[in-house]
Amino acid sequence: MRKLLCFLKGYEKESVLGPLFKLFEATLELFVPLAVASLIDTGIANKDFDYILKMFFVLVALGIIGLAFSLTAQFFAAKAAVGFVKKLKHALFQHMEQLSYTEIDRLGTSAMVNRMTSDMNQIQSGMNMSLRLLLRSPFVVAGAFIMAWIIDDRAAKIFGITILVLTVIVYGIMIITIPLYRKVQQKLDMVSATTRENLVGVRVIRAFGLEEEEKKEFVQKHKSLTQGQKFVGSISALTNPLTYVAVNIGIAVLIWQGAIQVEYGILTQGAVVALYNYMAQILEELVKLANMIVLLTKMVASGNRVQSVLEMKSSQIYPEKTNKEKQKKMPFVVFENVSLKYHGAGEESLTNINFQVNQGQVVGVIGGTGCGKTSLVNLIPRFYDATEGTVWIDGIDVKEYQKKEIRNMVGVVPQKAVLFKGSIRDNLCWGKTSASEEEIWKALEIAQAKEIVEQKAEKLDFEISQNGRNLSGGQRQRMTIARALVKRPRILILDDSASALDYTTDANLRKALQNMEEKPTIFIVSQRTISIQHADIILVLDDGDLVGMGTHQELLESCETYQEIYASQFKKEVSNS
Repeated sequence: MRKLLCFLKGYEKESVLGPLFKLFEATLELFVPLAVASLIDTGIANKDFDYILKMFFVLVALGIIGLAFSLTAQFFAAKAAVGFVKKLKHALFQHMEQLSYTEIDRLGTSAMVNRMTSDMNQIQSGMNMSLRLLLRSPFVVAGAFIMAWIIDDRAAKIFGITILVLTVIVYGIMIITIPLYRKVQQKLDMVSATTRENLVGVRVIRAFGLEEEEKKEFVQKHKSLTQGQKFVGSISALTNPLTYVAVNIGIAVLIWQGAIQVEYGILTQGAVVALYNYMAQILEELVKLANMIVLLTKMVASGNRVQSVLEMKSSQIYPEKTNKEKQKKMPFVVFENVSLKYHGAGEESLTNINFQVNQGQVVGVIGGTGCGKTSLVNLIPRFYDATEGTVWIDGIDVKEYQKKEIRNMVGVVPQKAVLFKGSIRDNLCWGKTSASEEEIWKALEIAQAKEIVEQKAEKLDFEISQNGRNLSGGQRQRMTIARALVKRPRILILDDSASALDYTTDANLRKALQNMEEKPTIFIVSQRTISIQHADIILVLDDGDLVGMGTHQELLESCETYQEIYASQFKKEVSNS
């Protein structure tokens, strides 16, 4: 948490003025009991009405000036806290955007969302409270003790013992609750993950009639979270009653001793009232301090979680400039003894993959579910790094490419068609912000999506809802293909991105891609042999191994895995016809 304080830079003035005005307010508050004591001993005791009126106005003035100081302190503290969290959010979001797929997989989406929302709210509340009370409460406690010592040194001993007991109570509870709050935040991550899964997969859950089971799982996880919150909350809740008991005992002893000293003429009645007020101030401030420590405990736990993300370094390092001095003469895309093992996985997802692809060729990638098709194409744009071997693009190791250059070179259409809330134009210009209407319409035509847009009254200005829910599955897929084509990539990866297209549209899409003027090197990942049978090279994967490579006809003669896939699909096609 301490390392996050650097984000207060730019708010140094507010961070100083907030606590400073709170100290001004506290200083005025310390003079109130003395004014009350003087009012009792001089004004009331002597029945001096003018003096009583004078002290009344003094107390009112102290209250008004203190209120002004308090409001000013609140303004500066809130400004610093909000500004601090704003900068922290920007830094966290920027950092998460730079993490590789490996780190994102390890963190999890729900955990990252919680860091940006729940944890940030805890940090902002804790920072605001800290700037207002972290110095004020100890200052008032210390000041009240000094004032009590000035009035009566024997009474100050009672103050000292009471403060010591209260410190042990507050500090002890803080030590116990800090790790417990950290565990509660982890349970909150689990509840958030379950909620997100249910919202994203609501159709699947309802299709299988598993609503009740999902409710039970959510209730179980939420029950665990609630129990954790109740347990740590019950410990934190002990702060107020324990502090009240300690202070009330101190007040009782103080009044008893004060009464005796008044009886012997050692203290005045006003002095005893002042001592009582100082003890009440200590109680009030220590209760505030206890509540603040609970909030600070949550803030520290949340801050440490945010800091752990900021300290997480990407496993991928990109050079500032593409190193073309090491460029070799070789085919356009080359996989050389490439293996891939995901972080925390027991076995390799890809093992010793070797193949070469010339520029402009069409490459089909096929195999059973979980055989490593997506893993293979994810190595080309460097979403993941090969754990062994080298991936070459245009004679350069992908690790030697500048990040922006490799991303501009490769256009990816993922398995899940992801569209963002906004117009069709906005979505299609992600790849090239300066794309002209002619380029957009050309991309739509190749992607077989031109008719979809022409049917809309708003054409390119048609608003797509979040996740493209107002489009069908096939329409979303064609839009994502058009988005990748707008940027005119040298390598186009279609990762099972035509699964929702009918055979005719699929065939027209492949034909349009073949007839492009600036034809890219195309990788088509598909479950259908009909979608890749005209490819120049077909890669057949089985459990992470490259078990076949060649044309459609060559594989039918030599690759048993490909033969099985083709035979099973051919029978289906015959039966459907």
